[in-house]
Amino acid sequence: MSRDEIVRWWASNFYNSLARPAIPLFIMLTGALLLQSSKTDEPLKAFFRKRWRRIGLPFIFWGVAYFAWRFFVNGEALDGTSMVQGILTGPYTHFWYLYLLIGLYILTPVFRIVVAYSGRKLLRYFLVIWFVGTAIVPLVNLSEKYVLNANVFLLTGWIGYFVLGAYLSQVRWRTPILRLLLVLGYLWTIFGTYLLVATIGEQQSQFFYNSFSFNVIMGSVALFQLLSAVPMHAIVGRLSLVNRLVREISQNTLPIYLFHVMVMETLQKGYLGFKISLTTMNPFLEIPLITISTLFISLGIIMPLKKIPHFNRLIG
Repeated sequence: MSRDEIVRWWASNFYNSLARPAIPLFIMLTGALLLQSSKTDEPLKAFFRKRWRRIGLPFIFWGVAYFAWRFFVNGEALDGTSMVQGILTGPYTHFWYLYLLIGLYILTPVFRIVVAYSGRKLLRYFLVIWFVGTAIVPLVNLSEKYVLNANVFLLTGWIGYFVLGAYLSQVRWRTPILRLLLVLGYLWTIFGTYLLVATIGEQQSQFFYNSFSFNVIMGSVALFQLLSAVPMHAIVGRLSLVNRLVREISQNTLPIYLFHVMVMETLQKGYLGFKISLTTMNPFLEIPLITISTLFISLGIIMPLKKIPHFNRLIG
């Protein structure tokens, strides 16, 4: 590898590692909000009506928008088969998160009862089983010398993060321990990935990036609790501009997420006559620059759109 390729790899590894807790944090927050014991009596019809208003119309609107993007901008030849497949699996790569939310919403009424009527001891038992099956079994199997039969551990996947969010909202760990876990989680992701690539090869380069690796779970749990303990006034202080910015971003997370890919591709592919990409500047600068630019461009376009009557319900 050339020096530039090495720099790009380390920049990608560094920022990729930092971003790993992002989706787990959202899932845990969703669990903390939806699996509250006070909501066990909510009628199914009322619950799913709220969820439809939250993601149903935006799913349709942005789905159509991304089919159009694929056809008019990316130049894809779309036929009936590809469009049906796009509906079944998502019209664009980042739509997987909406399908995940739908799956969690379907299970929410059941897990509300489970969380409400299970003590902390039973919830810990549930989470230990999930952690072993989700994180430890793949780690043991990585060696290829010993292979555990994964069928013993049936509780795997995102449902563990969902319940974990509800559990963590009831407990509090000591801050020094959380900080240590966060640092260890990040360091393991960064340097564990390097060691895997150096010893095994690129085929395992994503192992410690996986949201279900023990290091990402460890870092995500620590970050969730640390952020949960931060009072709002400590974030925004008395700066009205910062206060408004935080509020606007938090109120528009869904449309920002759904729209940001269009903005990012526009910047990286030069649709506006210029490019911001790994080939145009130092990647340690480019990655945060394009991230910040994408965020504020997305927010800057979405905010005026949401002021159009009835349009705010469509875009999320």
